[in-house]
Amino acid sequence: MKKYGIVLLQLGGPDSLDAVEPFLYNLFRDPDIIDFPLSFLFRKRLAKFIAKKRSPKIRSHYHHMGGKSPILEHTEAQAKALEKKLRESFDVKVVIAMRYWKPFTEDAVKELKNEGLSDIILLPLYPHYSVSTTGSSMNEWNRVAKKEQIDNWHVDLVREYPTHLNYIESFIARIHEGLNRFPEEKRDSVHLLFSAHGTPIKLVRKGDPYKYQIEDTVKAIVRTGKYTQNHSLCFQSRVGPEKWLEPFTDDTVERLAKEGIKNMLLIPVAFVSEHIETLFELNVEVREIAEEHGVEQFEVMPALNDHPKYIDALADLAASVIHKKQHEQ
Repeated sequence: MKKYGIVLLQLGGPDSLDAVEPFLYNLFRDPDIIDFPLSFLFRKRLAKFIAKKRSPKIRSHYHHMGGKSPILEHTEAQAKALEKKLRESFDVKVVIAMRYWKPFTEDAVKELKNEGLSDIILLPLYPHYSVSTTGSSMNEWNRVAKKEQIDNWHVDLVREYPTHLNYIESFIARIHEGLNRFPEEKRDSVHLLFSAHGTPIKLVRKGDPYKYQIEDTVKAIVRTGKYTQNHSLCFQSRVGPEKWLEPFTDDTVERLAKEGIKNMLLIPVAFVSEHIETLFELNVEVREIAEEHGVEQFEVMPALNDHPKYIDALADLAASVIHKKQHEQ
C-alpha cells in the first residue's frame, strides 16, 4: 500500500515569552505580509523595528495566557486525530508545517524525506484562501522544496473548504455549546456575532477571495443550523495604517450594545484553533468593551480545535485527493 504524507499548514505561535519577538520578526518579514513598492530593499529592517516595538505589548498578552501560544498543542491534537481517522483506510503520515514558528516548513519536509515519502497533500488549517495565509504557506513550501531539491515529489494542495458540510456542522456543534451557556429563555434573543480575521482592502481589490469565502461560510452556518437569531459579520486584528475590512469587531460590539443588545455569542469564524486572537483579543479585550457598554452576557464560542466533525472534514478532504491520486496512477 502506497504511503501518503499529509502536511497541516498553520500560522504557528510563540512557545515562550522569549519567542514573541522572533515570531513577530518572522511574521513581518514575510513578503506576503509586508508588500509595497520597493519594500524588498528594507523589509527585514522594517520587520525588526516592528517586532521590537510591538513585542512588549504582545508579551504581556501571552503572559496573561500562561506564557505561550497553545496553537501547537491544538495542531498536534488535530494531526493525531486526523492520522488515526485516515489510517482506517490509508497508510499516511501527518506532519505539521508552521509558517512563522516551530516546527517550520523545513522541519516538515525533512520529516517526510526521512519517511521516504513522495506523494504529499498540503492541507491548510486555513479554510478560507488568502494570499496572506495559504498563499504565503505555499510560497514558503516552494522555497523550501527548491532548496531541498525535491522537485520529484507529487504535491497536491487543498486550496480551500469554506462550505464543506462537516466543517459547517462542526461550527453548528460549537455554536450549540456556546448558546447553552445562556439561560434557555434568552437563547432566541442572543445576537450571533461572527468575527473573522481582517485583511487589507487592497487584497480584496486584487482579487483575494478570502472576504467572500468568509461570507459564504457564515451564510452556510446560518442556513444549515436554521438559526433564527439576528446575526452580524465583523472583522478583527487590523494592523498598521492601511484600510482594512470593516466593520471592525470592537466597533460592532459597541454599536450593538448601544442598540440595546444584552446577550451576545461571539463566533470566531476564521480560526480553527484557540490562540491569541480568540483567547485574548476576543475573550479579554472585546469582552471588556461589551461589559463597559452594558452587555449582560457575552460569550465566545469555543474554537473548533479537534472537534470530531472538523476532523471528519479534514479527513474527507485528504481522502478525496488520495482517491484522485490513486485513480491517476
